[in-house]
Amino acid sequence: MTLNLNPNFSKIGKHYRHAFSAGDDFYEMLIDTHQGLSDEQSAMVNARLVLLLSNHIGDLAILKEAMKMAREGV
Repeated sequence: MTLNLNPNFSKIGKHYRHAFSAGDDFYEMLIDTHQGLSDEQSAMVNARLVLLLSNHIGDLAILKEAMKMAREGV
């Protein structure tokens, strides 16, 4: 299995007109999650979110590939 780089956001029971629309919904949820937090608190939320989602994914090869890609160009 390889890292999926295609738009892959969805909500059960909701049909989107454009592939990017569900991604826009995710981005809005992410911004709302950080609303009113200090920079330090936002960094803590991001760290916890990475760990929670990494545990959900569970596949170390996929996580390694994602980490490599995330570092590229930084």
